[in-house]
Amino acid sequence: MLLKPQIKDIKITSFYLGRIILGLGLVLIIPCLFAVLNQEINPALDFAISSAIALIAGFLLITFCKSKEELNWMQAMGMVSLSWIAAMFLGAIPLYLSGHWASYLNACFDAMSGFATCGLTLVEDLAHLSRAHNLWRHLMMFVGGQGIVIIALSLFVRSSSGAFKIYVGEAREEKVMPSVISTARFIWLVSLVYLILGTTTLASILTAEGFSLKSAIFHSSCIFMAAFDTGGFAPQSQNIAYYHSFAFEITCMVLMILGALNFKLHYALWSGNRREIIRNIETTTFFITVMCAFLLVVIGLTKEGTYPAGLMLFRKGFFQLISAHSGTGYMTIFAPQFIKEWPVFAILGIIAAMGLGGAVCSTTGGIKVLRLSIFLKTLGNEIKKIMLPRSSVVTDKLHHVKDMVLDERQVRMALLIFLMYLGLYGIGAVFASLYGFPFLASLFESVSAGANVGLSCGIINPSLPALLKIIYILQMWFGRLEFIAIFTLFGVLIAAVKGR
Repeated sequence: MLLKPQIKDIKITSFYLGRIILGLGLVLIIPCLFAVLNQEINPALDFAISSAIALIAGFLLITFCKSKEELNWMQAMGMVSLSWIAAMFLGAIPLYLSGHWASYLNACFDAMSGFATCGLTLVEDLAHLSRAHNLWRHLMMFVGGQGIVIIALSLFVRSSSGAFKIYVGEAREEKVMPSVISTARFIWLVSLVYLILGTTTLASILTAEGFSLKSAIFHSSCIFMAAFDTGGFAPQSQNIAYYHSFAFEITCMVLMILGALNFKLHYALWSGNRREIIRNIETTTFFITVMCAFLLVVIGLTKEGTYPAGLMLFRKGFFQLISAHSGTGYMTIFAPQFIKEWPVFAILGIIAAMGLGGAVCSTTGGIKVLRLSIFLKTLGNEIKKIMLPRSSVVTDKLHHVKDMVLDERQVRMALLIFLMYLGLYGIGAVFASLYGFPFLASLFESVSAGANVGLSCGIINPSLPALLKIIYILQMWFGRLEFIAIFTLFGVLIAAVKGR
């Protein structure tokens, strides 16, 4: 029997949602100040208006729904799901006000793409977009990569019990530190340290290439935020191809791989446990699947002679593969080239890499290699049980930062999430096909949206039918939160109508 949510549930959920919105309002002040410093008056007004709306909305929710009670699981899941929708609507306001998005729906598409670290975009005339708005596009990725509710965990939440429920609701289950609040702060520490190192490295390369120091720092900080947080936004419409630098591309690949690694692995490496990178089943599986997918790409591209030179094959083929597998979406080719120049075999390698994604508890999306590891490990053990004598004992063990014994729940959840992602990819492909797009291109775009990658073969553009834009927004939302929190929200809504 479904129980109808009570007024108390709505108040508690709204109170914590208000804190998230308040946090977003504070973040919106950053591009506002940046616009003022760069004497971009209209952009400064856009962000001042947006920040004021968010701060007022957050303050009203906190004031009128004030509560000292902790979130239960239902409230936490509902709040997390709603926080991403609220972030989309609020984050879209300054984008729409800029005039570079044809409609508010297009702006919402890019806001969800930014927070979900997807990278698919409907922006128009990107070359003339203000620097403040460009910074906001990448700042959304930086915030969304760590997790929107990580802001609340870092600043506003003190209860460890309620914090853990919020943390799990945002598709993270592993704690790096003893508590999720210290885990959230460690995630921000890692990200900020890498931000300084990554921006400095990229800026050094760009200044050597002839960029002014100011321009180099701006471009580098934007590129870092999207690369490390495995998004695909770039300050220029040509994406990474704009920079024409092999050293820049290599650095981007390193940053993309770092962003695709588990934050628990980062903690192990920072703690001096260097051997963990080769012992961890997640990282070994990641690098094995990278090489397997690249093999498909190489076979396809060399068979057709698409890139006959080895260096060009690396810069065009391997770069796209790393971008796909890490869930980043950066490109050194133009979107239509995938369908016009790449053979089917190579495209399938990219689709497989996008669909799989990187590590759990990272900034990447997709199925995640740990779930593939669990699935393959369980399959192998089941085969062993059949082949070995009945008296033999087969233990389902793997090493992921520490030795783990797999239980039935872990295996069931890994398989369930695996199947739900496959369904998500298929649904998007079917919808695009119904609009007349070729199935392979439709599947490519659907997997890119559902796995929060951002690579495109050209289907996604500002003239896309409104329904398809909404479908892709939903795919990005579902893919980023990994279903459970959103299904809980839908369950609450159903219970509100049919419950007793």
